[in-house]
Amino acid sequence: MIQPAITGSGVFTPENIITNDELVVAFNAYADRINAENADAIASGEMEPVPHSSADFIVSASGIEQRFVMDKAGVLDPNRMFPHLRARSDEEPSIMAEMAVDAITKALAQAGRDASEVDLVICAASNHERAYPAVAVEIQSLIGAGGFAFDMNVACSSATFGIQAAADMVRSGSVKCAIVVNPEICSAHLEWRDRDCHFIFGDVATAVVIEPQANAKGAHFTIHGTRCATEFSNNIRNNNGFLRRTRDQMEDRRDMQFMQNGRKVFKEVLPMVSAHILGHLEDEGWGADSLRRLWLHQANKTMNDFIGKKVLGRTPEPGEQPNILQDYANTSSAGSIIAFSKYSDDMQPGDRGVICSFGAGYSVGSVLIERA
Repeated sequence: MIQPAITGSGVFTPENIITNDELVVAFNAYADRINAENADAIASGEMEPVPHSSADFIVSASGIEQRFVMDKAGVLDPNRMFPHLRARSDEEPSIMAEMAVDAITKALAQAGRDASEVDLVICAASNHERAYPAVAVEIQSLIGAGGFAFDMNVACSSATFGIQAAADMVRSGSVKCAIVVNPEICSAHLEWRDRDCHFIFGDVATAVVIEPQANAKGAHFTIHGTRCATEFSNNIRNNNGFLRRTRDQMEDRRDMQFMQNGRKVFKEVLPMVSAHILGHLEDEGWGADSLRRLWLHQANKTMNDFIGKKVLGRTPEPGEQPNILQDYANTSSAGSIIAFSKYSDDMQPGDRGVICSFGAGYSVGSVLIERA
């Protein structure tokens, strides 16, 4: 079997930043308007008032301090509270493909590869902007790649599931150079009008190049093992989809955006992820003490601190479990790849680490890698 490796990574970061303070001002203005419009119902007890948010609440609940978004004005408009993205003609590149090309260009440059050498593109994301044609095939065309391409959706675990699929194809010899790209426009499926989650997500795109280790042109990461697992749960859910019209549900409905039961997710996902990583390490013959770094899904600082301590058997030292969510917020599948891309250059030959993502499904994916 051919040994696969990650030979390059790249991150596209939007220009627009929304700080917690800016977000809170917009949300509280929205809350005040709704409460004023429904003053009688609130007074009679028929309706609960919309509570205010605060920057302190957001940081204590998540560790998030800001987020990058594709559109700032629409999100911060108290009368709108969601992004405004320009409609594009069918002849123009889609916005997801455009984000993806930027991240891919950076990843290919790091790998020393030309797009013409790519023979597989997997666009792995929590949502895709259309059903067909596949965004991955559009990306393939835009960069001038050969071979084939397809979309994948495993919510926040899409990146690691995509890496496993690409690595397996490299191992078998069916592809020679693969791209796994994760364009995430999470701001479009976040409910910015819900105090419990309005701060969670941001937008970004990440990409990695996967090819045979023997073909690597420079420093790279050997993929020693990949593992994925799923277990059905409704605790993270979005009911939007192409059948919505058939059910006469085109109205503004809360369940058509991101929804979660945060406490249940915290209680159920953390043991699942910790056991998954530890089992993967054991089966590969790796001890937790051999790990130099954990690049975890960036959903919540408390969750990552728990997982890091459980896996390592101690509190992680500074740098062992890098967090980027304070700057990027939760970017769904892209989070662990941002952390990997930004905090891997200092790894020395022989240093080992784990890329792990987890989320809706439930789903969890882990990738065991070693600097070479």
